[in-house]
Amino acid sequence: MKLMNTLRQRIGWKLFISYLIIIVVGVVSLAITAEFVTPSAIDRHMAGMTVMMGGNMGGMMGDLNESVRQALNDILLIAALAATATAVLVSTFVTRRIVSPIEEMTQASQRIADGRYDERVLVTGEDELSELAGSFNQMAHTLAQTEERRRQLIGDVAHELRTPLSSIRSVMEGLVDGVLPAESATFLSVQSEVSRLQRLVHDLEELSRAEAGQIPLEMELVDTTTLIHAAAERLRPQFEDKNVQLSLELAPDLPKLRADSERMTQVLLNLMGNALQYTPAGGEVAVIARAETGTITISVQDNGIGIAPEHLDHIFERFYRVDKSRSRAGGGSGIGLTISEHIIEAHGGSVSATSPGPNQGSTFSITLPLDY
Repeated sequence: MKLMNTLRQRIGWKLFISYLIIIVVGVVSLAITAEFVTPSAIDRHMAGMTVMMGGNMGGMMGDLNESVRQALNDILLIAALAATATAVLVSTFVTRRIVSPIEEMTQASQRIADGRYDERVLVTGEDELSELAGSFNQMAHTLAQTEERRRQLIGDVAHELRTPLSSIRSVMEGLVDGVLPAESATFLSVQSEVSRLQRLVHDLEELSRAEAGQIPLEMELVDTTTLIHAAAERLRPQFEDKNVQLSLELAPDLPKLRADSERMTQVLLNLMGNALQYTPAGGEVAVIARAETGTITISVQDNGIGIAPEHLDHIFERFYRVDKSRSRAGGGSGIGLTISEHIIEAHGGSVSATSPGPNQGSTFSITLPLDY
């Protein structure tokens, strides 16, 4: 039973047994063939020789038949032994070439399971095993990135929660110690921090669904011009309060979009809100919409603080902020752009950010397909 378990669990033994089976089948086939074919072949050839030699070989036929059979058996035995030795050598070589990379990947996978995500295996050659090793390394790289993002997310969430919780704790301690008065203004500050926490939790739920590709979309034909005007009007009072000009530059006869109007409004509000936030008083924000062959592009352009080149590749990462000096209280949760990117991608489009540099403004562009 133990031997059978070993044979089932070891690919090297399986290869060796398979070679032996092939050899045994070949030898048995040769032996059976020799047993049935040899007598008739010898009789046929000896008959011809008897005629040639005048018929004086009758007494030698039996001995010759037996000698030829014995010689064939000896040859088959030697051939079987040589084939078995060859099978041992070949199976050892092939097993090392096949089993060693598999064993290496098995050991590496166990180390990865223990949390060592930097493990990689050596890729040699261009055969299927090399492709498997390459795929294994790619999987390990992806797992390492996922683990890094998980750690970063936990750290970011902890950082985001720390500020409002510390503020609430300070106010409550002040109330308990009698340092702060128990009046409406004090409780309103606590309510404000609680609202920040609720918004953060809501945004994190949205982000979780977005990154899992589970954003529900209610697709319908949407009038693009109406959609942009509605989003702009919702934010116009805030633009006026900050003395930032908001202008719409929409091409005439913009085609309709097949989209989720609520989700698209969410994206536009986020982009225009970010532009307002990072544009100083007296600045300008323009929403530009143009239709091209098969696509429509909506851009939100401002002349605010701009984006340095080193930030552009990270602008859509969760919790990433260009202006590190601004507090979270004035800057939102830091994941609005990440959610917006996933919403646009769920619509089959793309979103990008460009900027000439710091203090030179920035442009966020949405490109959506026009498929009806």
